[in-house]
Amino acid sequence: MALMSELIFVVEEAVEGGYTAKALGASIFTEADSLDELRAGILDAVRCHFGESERPKMVRLHLVRDEVLPV
Repeated sequence: MALMSELIFVVEEAVEGGYTAKALGASIFTEADSLDELRAGILDAVRCHFGESERPKMVRLHLVRDEVLPV
């Protein structure tokens, strides 16, 4: 596996509450009740998914939020 410098996660608010995060380019998914718990879960999942020499140097969280405005 080629060494990647950055791994991007798409973070969304879950319908039932909390947050979900899905990695782009890797099969990693996690969820948590708070953003702090989600950050910790993402780092743990990345450490488990990649060997020490294969891990990306950083993880970027792309927060996606839907907002509906009445007109």
